[in-house]
Amino acid sequence: MFDKIFIANRGEIACRVIRTARRMGIKTVAVYSEADAGALHVSFADEAYPIGPAPARESYLSIPKLIAAARQSGAEAVHPGYGFLSENADFAEAVAAAGLTFIGPPPAAIRAMGSKAAAKALMEKAGVPLVPGYHGDDQDDALLAGEADRIGYPVLLKASAGGGGKGMRIVETPADFAAALASARRESESAFGDDRMLIERYLTRPRHIEIQVFADTLGKVVHLFERDCSIQRRHQKVIEEAPAPGLDPDRRRAMGEAAVAAARAVGYVGAGTVEFIAQDGDFHFMEMNTRLQVEHPVTEMITGQDLVEWQLRVAAGEPLPLRQEDLRITGHAIEARLYAEDPGRGFLPATGTLHRLDTPEGPGIRVETGVRQGDAVTVHYDPMIAKLVAHGEDRPAALRRLRAALACYRIAGLSTNRDFLLRLVGNPSFVGGPADTGFIERHRAELTPPPEPASDRMLAAACLALLRDEARRALARCGMTGDPHSPWAQREGWRLNGRSRQAICLRDGEAERTMTVQYGRPAHRLGIEGREVLARIVAEKGDILFLELDGVRQEMAVCRLGPEMTLWLGETTCQFGVVDPLAPKASAAASDGKLVAPMPGRIVQVLIKSGAAVKRGQPLLILEAMKMEHALVAPADGVIEALRYKVGDLVEEGAELIGFRAKD
Repeated sequence: MFDKIFIANRGEIACRVIRTARRMGIKTVAVYSEADAGALHVSFADEAYPIGPAPARESYLSIPKLIAAARQSGAEAVHPGYGFLSENADFAEAVAAAGLTFIGPPPAAIRAMGSKAAAKALMEKAGVPLVPGYHGDDQDDALLAGEADRIGYPVLLKASAGGGGKGMRIVETPADFAAALASARRESESAFGDDRMLIERYLTRPRHIEIQVFADTLGKVVHLFERDCSIQRRHQKVIEEAPAPGLDPDRRRAMGEAAVAAARAVGYVGAGTVEFIAQDGDFHFMEMNTRLQVEHPVTEMITGQDLVEWQLRVAAGEPLPLRQEDLRITGHAIEARLYAEDPGRGFLPATGTLHRLDTPEGPGIRVETGVRQGDAVTVHYDPMIAKLVAHGEDRPAALRRLRAALACYRIAGLSTNRDFLLRLVGNPSFVGGPADTGFIERHRAELTPPPEPASDRMLAAACLALLRDEARRALARCGMTGDPHSPWAQREGWRLNGRSRQAICLRDGEAERTMTVQYGRPAHRLGIEGREVLARIVAEKGDILFLELDGVRQEMAVCRLGPEMTLWLGETTCQFGVVDPLAPKASAAASDGKLVAPMPGRIVQVLIKSGAAVKRGQPLLILEAMKMEHALVAPADGVIEALRYKVGDLVEEGAELIGFRAKD
């Protein structure tokens, strides 16, 4: 077994590998870009080496820098994690040439399966059923358009060299094909350094089911059952579970045998995933990922195995720990990916600082993360905050644990999909299962409802939190005067001949909500738009308040960041802005005539010229951020008055990109 391993990755997967290595008594070496100097994986490892600037191409994707750091560290083996260079045969060969062991499959297997096109050709020869499509070497645009016509619309464009939904587009009509192809090529080149594409018939209601395979250097191959990864948004997985709901034993056996045959066909070694798409009783080979998958924890939870340990043992030349007949499924596991993103804005990735990060704990709960409170989610890397995994004796039990754990997550400082995930795992159609890959889109109205005004209970809770903060500040000021018994420390607004009232104004979305506070003991009487709530704080523990609202007691967490306040009451999250009645009102027209960047990124395409007349919804420019492309569209019919940036420019969130004048 190795004494020291080098991890050529970052974030959550680096931390995951370090935990297993530490348990096995193996030293670990991490790497970091300038943006990751203070990252969790850096402090978690035994050693860490800098490898360059924040852009991945200049750090985590630089093979010479990684090899130099690995040799300098004295490590014996290199774990590639997932993403970045994990499926790069040139990297695996460079590792071997440096005299180190690559903890993964041989380069030939990576090349055979790393290209989706080559993998499909190989599987076709092996008799594995494929989705009708084109995966040839000729990449001429006109030929690809002709192949799409032959296959029949809708078709799916996919990056031949990668996965994770990057470089993937659904094309509904021939008129949309050229623009979709150009966009998919750019995104694929940016993410994988390769713009080759393949085309498949787009199945309308498929399930995405993948099989975890493992092979050793002695010729033994097993599968560790399946995972259902059908719940996706923008072709990226959101929920994964094992075993797949409703999959009968015969189908499980057939898919497992097909996956093992695929691994044998390429002389596979190590951990891999054979992905299938299933519909109407049939299943078709989709691709093979020659690495450990993001969702591997659900397989670990139902089998009781540590797949990273298996990787290390196989790479060290040891046989597989178990035979196929020794493997069993125990219970059910579900994983939810917690992202920094805004589901209400098309799942647009978000950036910012994790000013608050409360993480759930408990039986059957596992959290995989590469961030901690105070860390920043930047534009440079994937916006995943954590993977939350729940295990139970069956699927209903796992779902209950997952939902309870999600409710315990409290994050402030940026937008997340926590509330979206809570709605998703509580959706009756999902609970009833199984789901297909179009589930989120079909249920979008239920899963991403428009914002509603805050309830009276949330407004009352916010008032109590503000009153508590005011009382604390008053007491602190009086303590500084040396007179802790000063009447100025009291915040009940005492009056000689009557009750005192105070008005509190909060910004709730776009609206301002004003409440009145009539001080009282033990409870205050809050007036909320003609209604009254009797409210008081029963107890408090830091930022956790125990409230009594009209006699009902409930726990609330609060995070105050300047004038912004986030509250968590049960499964509900609310954000308010505290309105200063003495502050000047901002001009409502301050942003008229401007189109601004919704997040930091790089301009990759400008689709219009200054002075052009445009129609509502017309794409104006393409912004690349967090490895994905985002189109900025015209909000109304109008005229482009100015273009503030050109292709290649980096822009910050809120930067004015285009001067726009709406048509009268």
